[in-house]
Amino acid sequence: MNAPIRKFAAVLAVAVAAAGLTACVGAFNPETDPTSPVAPRVQALVDANRHYPRWADFPKATEPPEPALIAGRVATLATSGEDLDAAAARLEWSASGDPVAFAEAVRARVAAVTVAPVTQETAAEIEEYARRIRERGRAPPPLPRR
Repeated sequence: MNAPIRKFAAVLAVAVAAAGLTACVGAFNPETDPTSPVAPRVQALVDANRHYPRWADFPKATEPPEPALIAGRVATLATSGEDLDAAAARLEWSASGDPVAFAEAVRARVAAVTVAPVTQETAAEIEEYARRIRERGRAPPPLPRR
């Protein structure tokens, strides 16, 4: 026994891999169970699609575009980006700069809209449901150890 353990492990790994691959050979040639009620339909579908995809169904490789065409497209993209920047610069921003005042104004606008009683009831039901779920999620009190 002069061979190191690594050689034994390598030979064993190759043997296990070969055994695993030979076990999968049957999966590459499956057969339909002839007693199955759907066997004729399955076999018809398998036979109809046995040779798909064909190389003729794949698109042919196209030549890359000319460098001048690529340069023209890049220039067009740069120009449209500059147009977009100019349009964004022309926008009038209505932010006052004071986030607290903005939040108060939004709250006032929301409070001014009347809410249907059914909607308020639904919100109350949701809050009650959330409270009950939180109560159920609370851990039980510890057991006395004596």
